[in-house]
Amino acid sequence: MRTIWEGLKQLTLYKSAMLGLGIIGILVGISIYTVIAIPYHEAINKWRGGEEMWLDNPRNAMPAWVNLFGWNLPETIKVDSRTGGEKEVIPLGGETSEVRIRLTFDYPYDGFPPEIAVAFSATYQVKKPFVAFTWITPDGREYAFGGQEVRDRERITISTSPELKRVLGMRNPEVGLFLDPDSGDEPRPLKGTYTLVIDGYVFEEGADLDARLIVYGEVYGLAGTDAKRRDLMVALLWGTPIALAFGLFGALVTSLASLLIAAVGVWYGRFVDAFIQRVTEVRMILPTLPILIMIGTFYSRSLWVMLGTIIVLSIFGSAIKSNRAMFLQMKTAPYIEAARSYGAPNLRIVFRYLVPKAIPLLIPSFVIMIPSLVFLEASLAYIGLGDPVLPTWGKVLQDASQAGALYKGFYYWVLEPAFLLMLTGVGFTAVGFALDRIFNPRLREI
Repeated sequence: MRTIWEGLKQLTLYKSAMLGLGIIGILVGISIYTVIAIPYHEAINKWRGGEEMWLDNPRNAMPAWVNLFGWNLPETIKVDSRTGGEKEVIPLGGETSEVRIRLTFDYPYDGFPPEIAVAFSATYQVKKPFVAFTWITPDGREYAFGGQEVRDRERITISTSPELKRVLGMRNPEVGLFLDPDSGDEPRPLKGTYTLVIDGYVFEEGADLDARLIVYGEVYGLAGTDAKRRDLMVALLWGTPIALAFGLFGALVTSLASLLIAAVGVWYGRFVDAFIQRVTEVRMILPTLPILIMIGTFYSRSLWVMLGTIIVLSIFGSAIKSNRAMFLQMKTAPYIEAARSYGAPNLRIVFRYLVPKAIPLLIPSFVIMIPSLVFLEASLAYIGLGDPVLPTWGKVLQDASQAGALYKGFYYWVLEPAFLLMLTGVGFTAVGFALDRIFNPRLREI
């Protein structure tokens, strides 16, 4: 332990190692924050809940911070009659009343919104409320359209209304409602204050009506959204603890198990060592990826099933051969002969004298193995063998590939998880290479 502690202290002499430790610290901090801020079951429900859970989010929206680079892309605007709108109830006689709702908002952006919707919340017994719309632009133009019944939970996408398209001269509503009439051949939105007036009619005593206008934007949040309107930040955040847990646990178990098996084989020799070497040689000629594909296809795609399989396959790998060569040299060392001479049991020699001496040399390979396992998990998810429940970086890449994100210009959808994967690789690899220089006598620098 003293050797390990002294070696770790030397990391401060390597700038690359300090950079790597900083990156790892950031990833660990993100993991801790994620687990506390977004509990596991909440994250699963959000990510697997379907588009209905994300209806208020724009589809395929870029991160909001792109506007910091001089762009003025529209952000999502929400106006609710229960919080920020005007609502007036006018009795019309009998049980009929008019509910007039005015939803006003400012539009200062250079682009047109991709979608406009109104979500209604109605209270009634039998007779459904009836609604009609009037859109008022900043220069006073009015467009009347609609006229339909609404249910207790009704969402109307007015940007797809054929009637409104005819009213606007066959222009798409998301363009025609915001179009500056003086824009000429290059359409541009008219900036200013817009109002949507909803004339609703209820036909029962105690019936009521509320509305929420959603003018969708082209940017959203810190990470943007995908084709199902999901906030990518959920998957990017939760992908961090999953990736670290997968890499750390897999690398730790694989490294320790390979070390122990190699030590036992070398010490006991003969049939034990021969058996371990034959199993290792058979395993080394078996391809890992096809085995994982077969298990994921015919048995389970659970992340932990895949991790267990990877550990089993990795234990009997090339590390067994490397560790065996190291232990063969240690077996003839004077301190081992001294332990034999005073009658130390075999297991005591293995666990007290052989294995501890090899641990310092094990640490660099253990650290470097972590990003390789993280990349392997992402690769499995990308080819469709990832866990169907957990939100991971690889799953985000797979969804982006299936949606044709690169061909449609949604580069952020691919670059964000790819950047986190590369960041993880750089962090652990920088620390691993520095540790290799420290603990490996052949690479040790003065």
